[in-house]
Amino acid sequence: MTSPRTVLTAPPAAPEILARCRELVAPALAEAIDGLHPWVAEMAGYALGRCEVGGAPATHRQGKGVRQALAVLGAEAAGGSAEVGVPGAVAVELLHTFSLLHDDIMDGDALRRGRPAVWKAYGTGPAVLTGDALFALAVETLTMAPATSHAPAAVRRLTRASRDLVRGQADDLLFAHRPWTGPDAVSAGDEHKTGALLGCALALGAGLAGAPRETAAALDRAGRHLGVAFQIADDLLGIWGDPAVTGKPVHGDLRHGKKTLPVLAALAAPGRSPLAELLASTAVLDDGAVRRAATLVERAGGRTAALGAARRHLTAADTLLAGASLAPSPAADLRTLLSSLAHRTI
Repeated sequence: MTSPRTVLTAPPAAPEILARCRELVAPALAEAIDGLHPWVAEMAGYALGRCEVGGAPATHRQGKGVRQALAVLGAEAAGGSAEVGVPGAVAVELLHTFSLLHDDIMDGDALRRGRPAVWKAYGTGPAVLTGDALFALAVETLTMAPATSHAPAAVRRLTRASRDLVRGQADDLLFAHRPWTGPDAVSAGDEHKTGALLGCALALGAGLAGAPRETAAALDRAGRHLGVAFQIADDLLGIWGDPAVTGKPVHGDLRHGKKTLPVLAALAAPGRSPLAELLASTAVLDDGAVRRAATLVERAGGRTAALGAARRHLTAADTLLAGASLAPSPAADLRTLLSSLAHRTI
């Protein structure tokens, strides 16, 4: 008599994990948005990639939903159901979208994911209004979570993350007015990336599932390290990214004079003089100048230094996940997602 064959199922890949979480969260996210004023709901839908200007269904690919997935996986990793993490997933997605709306206005970015930013499509005032509505809706979503006993802690975590986002954006705005060189110049040590929202997403899901405080704290720290690596990836893409992928012009951050980690690391390296002179020579770099600046940043080691920093943060995130008391299958999904994001960064 032959023994029955054991069929081994391959663990889900990152796109499958993200798709599962997006599909789970989508109805709750749509319900939250649809409860807004119809015009504001349309602008919010446009910002989220659900529709075009005027409300017609979107014809382009939406975002991956990384923050949503982290909230869902955080709940599962803490021993809860995926559904328990849905309010946290909705809240972080709303907060993230709010921050992008306002950041695009402050930074003067006309494009977001290859389309006109909300402020370009609808106007600055309407975009600010929509951002305000999304922030309020994010907080309200958590107050109405089924796990009511955990809601106050979840709201505190969300508002702390929003405070960190504000602090980071304040630094960005202040850094824009500081020189590239001299005693008042911005250094790599001045740039404090927080990764607050990814840490918030993981910890929110875990907290709503009733995780012990130390488990939620470990997930928060892991998410923050992951978030910093993610931000460094954006710094790299802001200089060398493919416009077909980023939806923004190549060398955009250099053109706007943003003091991102690769540039600051290059300015701190030996042989930085040509780069420093080029950046200080004019307020706005033309096409030839930005191409030369990107080459000089790479030659001075700025790209390598940023990649090294991203790797260190990814390793720290993985170490924290390995040391936390998590349910095995969701923990494996988290590591799969971490590996996928690492490839985006490295």
